[in-house]
Amino acid sequence: MSIKEKQERVTLGFWIYLMTDLLIFAVLFAVYAVLKESTYGGVTIHEIFNPPFVLVETLILLTSSFTCGLAMLAAHKENKKMMVPYFLATLFLGIIFLAMELYEFAHLISEGHDWTKSAFLSAFFTLTGTHGLHILIGVIWITILLIHIKLRGLTPTTLGKLTLAGLFWHFLDVVWIFIFTIVYLMGGVS
Repeated sequence: MSIKEKQERVTLGFWIYLMTDLLIFAVLFAVYAVLKESTYGGVTIHEIFNPPFVLVETLILLTSSFTCGLAMLAAHKENKKMMVPYFLATLFLGIIFLAMELYEFAHLISEGHDWTKSAFLSAFFTLTGTHGLHILIGVIWITILLIHIKLRGLTPTTLGKLTLAGLFWHFLDVVWIFIFTIVYLMGGVS
């Protein structure tokens, strides 16, 4: 089996994985939709939604998608000089996004609004936390690939792995757009 055939199989397998991830998020969105009014007398999204904070968080993640796209363009042109800084920017923005999400969680918990207080909060923390976990995985994945490139150079196999990591990152941005729209905007508007 040639390298190209192996890469095609890996790519197909990755698309299948992304579809299963899509199903996981679809289920989490459905659970959230069913439980968003189940507050057990506690807070609603209207009371915990901080529009400027979440907007900045969203812009940071969308910017990371842009830098990831620029990094992939540079990688496909074998321009390592431009690829690495763009991927580092993507990682930096991803880490800022994670820090903001952790801050939001810590703030809610310190206010007494943790996932055990209501079905709504449980669904909220599960949906946004699952997305955050995926962002962390993406950060680790891209970091490992950059270390690999530093040690061994940009090979066709590594380029294929970078392409899949970029696809994963863009997928997470699309999921966040749905979270931002469905959870924060639609839910946070009184």
